[in-house]
This record gives sequence, C-alpha cells and structure tokens, in this order.
Amino acid sequence: MFYKTFLNQYLMLFLWSFKQFLMYAMSNVIKIKKGLDIKLAGLPEKKLHTLSSLSSYGIKPTNFPGITPKVVSKIGTEVKAGSTLFYDKYNPDVVFSSPVSGKVAAIHRGERRRILEFVIEPDGKNESEVFKKENPENLSKEEIKENILKSGCWPFIRQRPFNITANPNIAPRDIFITSFDSAPLAADYNYIVKDDFSAFQTGVNALKKLTEGNVYLGIKAGETANPFSNTANVEKYEFSGPHPAGNVGVQINKIKPINKGEVVWTLSAADVIIIGRLFETGTYNPERIIALGGSEIKHPQYYKTLLGTNVSEILKEQLKDNGINKRIISGNVLTGEKISENEYIGFYDTSVTVIPEGDKPEFFGWAKPGFNKFSMSRTFFSWLNPKKEWVLDANIHGGERPFIVTGEMEKVFPMDIFPMQLIKAIIIKDLDLMEELGIYEVAEEDFALCEVINTSKIEIQKIIREGFEFAIKELG
Repeated sequence: MFYKTFLNQYLMLFLWSFKQFLMYAMSNVIKIKKGLDIKLAGLPEKKLHTLSSLSSYGIKPTNFPGITPKVVSKIGTEVKAGSTLFYDKYNPDVVFSSPVSGKVAAIHRGERRRILEFVIEPDGKNESEVFKKENPENLSKEEIKENILKSGCWPFIRQRPFNITANPNIAPRDIFITSFDSAPLAADYNYIVKDDFSAFQTGVNALKKLTEGNVYLGIKAGETANPFSNTANVEKYEFSGPHPAGNVGVQINKIKPINKGEVVWTLSAADVIIIGRLFETGTYNPERIIALGGSEIKHPQYYKTLLGTNVSEILKEQLKDNGINKRIISGNVLTGEKISENEYIGFYDTSVTVIPEGDKPEFFGWAKPGFNKFSMSRTFFSWLNPKKEWVLDANIHGGERPFIVTGEMEKVFPMDIFPMQLIKAIIIKDLDLMEELGIYEVAEEDFALCEVINTSKIEIQKIIREGFEFAIKELG
C-alpha cells in the first residue's frame, strides 16, 4: 500500500513537471544570447521623491529627428498644460505641447537660427487644456487619433523605419511596446508602472484601435511580480538574456521583422502611461518618474516630476564632492545625451546618469594588469570578478583608428543583421546595400554596445542617424 501511494504521488509529480515543461516550451519566451550586461555602481534605490514648485521646464525640438519646428507660442505667450508650443512644418497635425501652465520665457536658438529649446516658467496654477475624456473602447479610430494629436501626445509614438516621430497618415503594420529597459542603471519600468497600471492599460486600448495588426508587448522573463503580465489587448512575448534584450528593435527583429515598405510604431511603457492618462482625465499630464543613478551620486533614487524638468532640480545636494569632473547624462550611459547642470531632461528619457568625466590621462595604463578595468574580453584580470560593480568614466582611451573587420560587433549584436557591413554601407552612402542589410529595422540604440566595444573608436550611433537622414532624403 505504501509503495502504491508513493508511485501515485511520483507519477503525479512527473506529469505536473512535464506539463510545466510543455507550457514553458510552448510559451512566447525568447532568449537573447548575444549582448553584454555592464554592471555599473550607483543603481537607483526604489525610493521615490516628489519634486514640486520648479522654476522652469524645457522642451527641445532637437529630441525629434526629422522634425522642422514652426513656432506657435512666442516669447511671453501664456500657455496651459497641453497648449501647443510648436508643430512640424511638413506635418502640421503633429504638435508639441507645454508640460505645465505658465508662460514661454525663452526660445533658444543655435546656428542658422535653429531652435534648440523652449523654456516655460510655471505659474503654479496647474491649468490644463481640455481634451476628450472617454474610454477608448467607446471611440472610433479617428476620434482616438484626433485626441492624441491635439493634446501633443503623438510625439510619444515613434516609427520604424528611421526611428522618427510617427506619421499619422500612414497606418502601421503593428505596434510594439517594450516594458523593460536592460541598459546599465536604467529605470525599472515595473516600479514606474506599479501605481499607474490602469493608465497603461487604457493607453494600450487606445493604441490597439490605431492598427489593423497586433500590439506586441515585450516583457522581461523570469519576474514573478511583473504587472505587465496582466495586460489585455496585446500579444505578449517574454525576453531573457543580456542587454540589448530590452531594446524594442531587438524585440521587433525576433517577433516579426520589418520588410521594405512596411511601417511599425514603437513606444516605451512609460510613454503609454501618458497616453492613457489623456483618455482617463481629458488632460495632457506628462508626469514622469525619473531614475537618478551613477557612481557620482550620493543617494541614487527615483524622482516624480514632469517631462522637461531642469536637471539641476534633481541633482540638488546629490553630486559627490570629491573633486572629480563629472559627466551628466540625460538617459543611460550608452545612448544618453551629455548635458550641463542647467539643461533639461530629454523628452523620451526616464533616467539621469552621472559618471566621472575621465579627462585625466592615464600613464602606462596599457601595461597595468587592469584589476579595476572593465573588459568584455579577458584582456584585463578583471574578468576574475564577474559580479563587481564598476565605476567607469567617459574616457575612450585613444583616438579614432582604422575601421577594420574584427568580428567583435557580432558578439553583442543579437539581431539577424550584419552590423559592420551595414555601417560601411552607410559610410559609402550605398542606399541599395543599406536596404539589403536591414537599415529599415534598426535604430541608434541598437548599435550602442557596438560603439562601446569597437576598437576603432568611431561614433557609430551618429553614423546610423546620418544613414537615416540620407535614406529619407533619397526616398523623398
């Protein structure tokens, strides 16, 4: 009797295990094998500080490649949250709105009077333009599109090819949303969305009506308390592996690659929340949760603020006083933009990172064993400590060198594309070859790791953007 009971229990356990194995094998789990995780010191603690009564906010047209801004609100104009600051000259329906009520205090220009940023001084009244407040399920496709366009939420939707603001006149084949960022010290989207999941779901419901295809949601695999696993109206795929597993371009490539003539839209989960708030409240509320991290920060943590916050407000009493020159980055260390202490956080950025500048030359650095130097290869002895958190600076340790075939890029580039060949096709401006090698699928961020490990020291992300601009010009 004892043996019979034991065998029955063993058989039930075996069948349950086999069922779990089948469920895992048949689930939408995609493992990324190529890539690189860089563990940096200064990971933000899940502690939230709310910023209020800020002195100014800034919106930078330079954050929107391909946009030619035409001014609507001139200096001195009184605005509300959601009031139009400027629109795209070649697509007037796409407008860019003020994140707060107040007045336009300045419009800064650069060479050839190129507009660099709009500066808005808040008035403390928190007044907003009124837009349509309605469940997207009850609205038509055109009503949803009109609401997103008029409010200024449309720029959160980007399209591929070319990683530019989506053209509202071209219907997307599919929409892709990434719910995690795998870059070093990036914001944890699970933490960002935990109190705003209702707005996220509402945003998804609105986007679902804008495509005849599917809305795909990329989720980080292996997390038990993941709020995104409950999302409806999407086709979910889980991704595991090193960075760039969280890049939406990698997820597109692994789920449903882009062919010539096709257009897909992309968003991050943080941007979907803002679109969802529009339909839930009828107002433009670009509230952001920003992760402040890096080795030069005293207390890495999260801040609740509005889009376009002056970075000085977040950095108050946070920079270490150690006599080291610091680099402030709007975004992550791989793709972010270097800014000064008085500039504004980028439109799409959910993190601010501060690292050493690394402007002091190192004497005979090549001859040292390198216990404190990060390397993806075993050039330095630092590989003996794989769990170490690194304090890395912005020093590139040398100048530009000949761009030769090394095979190193393919080790960190998980897409079914030849990265070096595509870069060379862009350099020689061969559009046919660029198309054959997959320029329609990629964005600058997909080449960030290639730029890090590339021994030629060339600015690969800048080359990719130049390739996009050349292709757009040639294709009209």
